[in-house]
Amino acid sequence: MTTLQPRGPYTPEELKKLYPESLELQLVQILLRHGERSPVSTRFRNAGVPAFWPYCSVAKKLRSTNMTSNDGSSWNDLEWRRRLETFAEDDGAAVAAGPAGTFDAICQLGELTDRGRETTFALGQRLRHLYVEQLKFMPRLISDADMMYLRATPIPRALESVQQTFLGMYPSNARTASFPPPTILIRTPADETLFPNDGNCRRFSQLSRAFAERTARRWNETTEMDYLNKLISKWMPDHSSRVAVDSRPRLSGIMDTINSTLAHGPETRLPPEFYDEKGRKIIDRIGVEEWFSGYEESNEYRTVGIGALAGDIVARMTGNVEKNDFSSLLEIGDSSHAPGQGRGGEKLIKFALSGCHDTTLGSLLASLGAFEGGNWPPYSSHISFELFRSKSLDVSDIVPAVTEKNTSKGILGSIFGSSGKSDSDTLKSRTLTRKKLVDMSDAERSRLKGYFVRVRYNDHPVTIPGCRKPGSHLEGDESFCTLEAFKAIVDRFTPDQWKSACQSNLDKPSFPPMPEPAGY
Repeated sequence: MTTLQPRGPYTPEELKKLYPESLELQLVQILLRHGERSPVSTRFRNAGVPAFWPYCSVAKKLRSTNMTSNDGSSWNDLEWRRRLETFAEDDGAAVAAGPAGTFDAICQLGELTDRGRETTFALGQRLRHLYVEQLKFMPRLISDADMMYLRATPIPRALESVQQTFLGMYPSNARTASFPPPTILIRTPADETLFPNDGNCRRFSQLSRAFAERTARRWNETTEMDYLNKLISKWMPDHSSRVAVDSRPRLSGIMDTINSTLAHGPETRLPPEFYDEKGRKIIDRIGVEEWFSGYEESNEYRTVGIGALAGDIVARMTGNVEKNDFSSLLEIGDSSHAPGQGRGGEKLIKFALSGCHDTTLGSLLASLGAFEGGNWPPYSSHISFELFRSKSLDVSDIVPAVTEKNTSKGILGSIFGSSGKSDSDTLKSRTLTRKKLVDMSDAERSRLKGYFVRVRYNDHPVTIPGCRKPGSHLEGDESFCTLEAFKAIVDRFTPDQWKSACQSNLDKPSFPPMPEPAGY
C-alpha cells in the first residue's frame, strides 16, 4: 500500500530463464508510479497530522529560467528558495512552519518528497543494472536521448519522478559532455491519457461514479466497515459520522493519508489505530474494488478509462516491428535542430519511460486481467512492457516502412517531402501502426509472427488470461504472449477516437448486461 520494497537484482539463473537465448529484446516501455509524496489534501489535523510537511528539500534549491533581454535572445537561470504562506490566527498572513517550527523544505500538497526522489532515483539505478549492465540492451554511455521516449502527466510529481528515474539510469558519467537536453513530452489535461481522465472524459466519469456507488452499497454496512469505525471513527471531522466508502473524507482519502504518513518520518504520523494490520487490509481491498473493478468487468470502462494508453503501447510495438520511423517522429521528433542535437525521431525508439500514477498501473493490470487479488500499487511501482523477437525469425523479406527511396531524402524528407506535405505511402504505413488486428490482411498479420510480449509488474512477470490459450504464447512459458494475441486483447478496448468515445453512450446504462472479463 505504501513504499515499495523492491526485490534484489536477478541472479544469473533467473536472468537466463526470464530472458531466453532464443529471444532478442527489441523494445522496453516502462510506466512508473511517482515516488512518495505528501497527501493531496489536509486531513486528520485533529489526530495530530500537521498541515505542513518538512520533507521537500528541493524548495531550498529551486532554479528558474528567465529572459534577460528585450528581444528574447538572452536567458539566464535564477536560483531561489520557496517558502509557503498561510493564514495566521488573526486571519493575517504567516509563513507556514513544519512540525519543528522550520520554514524551509516545506512541501506543497501532493508534492514529491525527498523520499520520493530517492526511490525513483533508485528505480532508475535498478533499470540501468538490468537493461544496461546485465542485458546490455541499452548502451552504457549515451550522446543523446533520441532512442528514448520520455513522457509525464502534467502533474509535477510525475514529471519529477521521470527525471529522477532517468538520472538514475543515465547519471552524468553515463552521458557525454555534448549530451543535449532530453525531450520530455507532456500533454494538456484535456488530452491526457497517462491516467484515467475522469475530469475530461464525461462517459468515464459516469462509469467510475456508478462503480464507486456500487462499492459503497456493498461495503458501507458490513462487519468490515464496523471494524474500521471502531478503530478510527473518533477522528472523523464530525464525530457522529461513520467511516464509509463515500464518507467525508472518503475511505480512499483516508487510505491516501495512511500511505503518505507511513512513507515518511515520525513527525507526521497518525495514531497507531490507523496502522492496524487488519484495518489496512480492509481499506486496501475496498479501495481496489472501488477504483479498479470496472476495468475487470466492463469493456467500455476499459475503453474510455485506459484504452487510449494501452493502444499507444501496442502501436509502439507494431511500429517497432514495421521499422516505422514515422511513428517515432510523430511522438518525439521535430526539425528545429541540427542533426545530432537531440531533435528526436532519427532513431527507432528502444526505451520508453512514462511518469504516471497508481490509477494508471492498476487500471492497465486490471484491463489485462492481471490484477486479480492485487494490492494497491505502492509508490515507485512500475510496469515493464517488453517486446521480443524470435532469433529464428527470417527478417530478410521484411520491407521497412520508410523505403530506401524515401530515406535518400532523410527521414524528415521521407515524411514531409520537399513541399512539407505528408507522403501518402508513409501515411499508409502510419495507419498500419494503429490498425486493429481484425482489419489487417493476412500479409500484414504475418509480419507480427515471431514476436512476443512480456509484462512484468515490479519485476515479477504476470500472465494474461487470453495468452494461456494454445498458440498464444511462447512454448513452455505462458508469460510470453505472442504479439498477435496481445494486440488482439488490447484492440478490443482501444478506442478508435478516445474523445468521441468519451462523449458517447451518455444515456446508456453504466453496467454491461453481462460481465465482460478482462484479458481476453
